[in-house]
Amino acid sequence: MNRARTKTKTLVIVNPASGGGRAARAEPRVASYFVAQGAQADFVRSVSGDDIREKASRAVAEGYRCVAALGGDGAFHHVVEGVRGTSATAAFLPAGNGNDIAAALGIPTDPIAAAEVLLGGHARAVDLIGVRLASGTTAHYIGAGGLGLDAAAAYLANTRFKAWPGLTRYVAGAVEAVRLEPTLALEAELDDERWNGEALFAAVANGPRYGAGIRIAPEAKIDDGWMDVLIVGKLPIARLVEGLATLIATGDVRFPEVRRYRCKRAAMRTVVPAKVHGDGELLGESPAKFEIVPGAIRVMAPRLGQQD
Repeated sequence: MNRARTKTKTLVIVNPASGGGRAARAEPRVASYFVAQGAQADFVRSVSGDDIREKASRAVAEGYRCVAALGGDGAFHHVVEGVRGTSATAAFLPAGNGNDIAAALGIPTDPIAAAEVLLGGHARAVDLIGVRLASGTTAHYIGAGGLGLDAAAAYLANTRFKAWPGLTRYVAGAVEAVRLEPTLALEAELDDERWNGEALFAAVANGPRYGAGIRIAPEAKIDDGWMDVLIVGKLPIARLVEGLATLIATGDVRFPEVRRYRCKRAAMRTVVPAKVHGDGELLGESPAKFEIVPGAIRVMAPRLGQQD
């Protein structure tokens, strides 16, 4: 079926380390696909998250109307931060271990199929979550994040367990984080509701998944103007593992220690500073104030029927 192809010049920022080298291996195939489709695209490689963000921001200043990440969720996170607040469109060619943001957007995980979405899809306005950190800075993320155990697990998954495959990186990180960093004393304000007690973690989600397939907020939608918050109270390690297994399978955890909220704003205070993450990237420390930013960025997404 013929589709209208974008003539907008695109910069593709490649994170060669994503997916254990999957992005680097996919780059020549994706470049050849663009050439075969007669699409204008330049490719550059990145060396760090900050470098991705800088390249994305500079691309917009140089007149690129679309900036794409060929890599994992972290690479796309930095592209989003680089183009946020401009009229440029972000695009995602997933080649990472988790690709949870791609799932939330309906983007196929094969980079060539995702390139077809970039060229034949449409620019979809989606929400971001802004988080004001203890440092006084504000960061943004598009998928899911939070503080406590999940942030520590994400950090360990990207460092100590980086070589482990897919979901096992996060599960190993979560188990180790429980040993290293037990519960935190948390006070949370969620619009007009309050939560106070010992918690393992608090997840603040815009999309349904994080950690390479953990369904932390299965009802979350990336463009509905709401944040989905999950607060997990103190649990023994055996029940935590059981809960993780359920989150991976269905997301339908019904432990009494687990509370879910939908809100526009969430303020989190802890007695001891806790790590805060978003899209698997470490953002800073608590206290943290989360807020939904509706329609904050445009992302190339599939048209009706394009996912088939």
